[in-house]
Amino acid sequence: MAARAALHFWEEPCLSGVNGSGAVFFSGCNLRCIYCQNHTIVQGQNGKEISVERLSEIFLELQEKQAHNINLVTPTHYVPQIINALQTAKDNGLAIPVVYNTSGYENVDTLKRLEGLIDIYLPDLKYHDSALSARYSNAPDYFVKATAAISEMLRQTGRPVFVDGEDSLMLKGVIVRHLLLPGCEADSRYLIRYLHETYRNDIYVSIMNQYTPMPNVADHPSLNCRISSEEYDRIVDYAIHIGIENGFIQEGETASESFIPPFDCEGI
Repeated sequence: MAARAALHFWEEPCLSGVNGSGAVFFSGCNLRCIYCQNHTIVQGQNGKEISVERLSEIFLELQEKQAHNINLVTPTHYVPQIINALQTAKDNGLAIPVVYNTSGYENVDTLKRLEGLIDIYLPDLKYHDSALSARYSNAPDYFVKATAAISEMLRQTGRPVFVDGEDSLMLKGVIVRHLLLPGCEADSRYLIRYLHETYRNDIYVSIMNQYTPMPNVADHPSLNCRISSEEYDRIVDYAIHIGIENGFIQEGETASESFIPPFDCEGI
């Protein structure tokens, strides 16, 4: 099932570019964080069932719309079907990079099946503290799973490659996203330091302030607020202080529901 396939302009600049990223939003999720912005589709409430053949056609249609890449959003639970669709699309002329956009909660064996088909991995690294990952995502083993997955992703892609230097479109590589959550500043610092000490300039780190409390967290006071600009600035300053050079930050009012696309089955 998928809920939307369209040009998407709200990814990192090296993915969205001018034309947009060809984002395919799959229905369902293998993690289901309680604060998810896309909860209507991860719970399977929105979407349309399609065939593998139709999925391969969607990839080619997005390429025809001048998408800079194919962006597979929350794809983990459909990997076998995606593999078949990508192989068919590539046989029929798909030539733009493929992005695997994931929560980071992956099995390494699953990722190995994707080798040679994925050009850019875009995983989250959400938590270090197992109590946090258990409370918010029912996944106490999240950090262990996600860090092993990121290492495998980097093994497949190698260091970042861009079209014309670092200010242009990414062709290959790994961008690790970290979304700041309310009250979790210490955990964020640990994760950012871990990424820098482990991977240095072999990856990009995207520090995100766009957390938006949705109606589904009304019963969770710790999550029912936004990140202050002071909190975000402290984390960005920390990242700069420890020496992170390859990174993305967000500016302005990114914590807005307007950044959540309509899941109306456009392009499906």
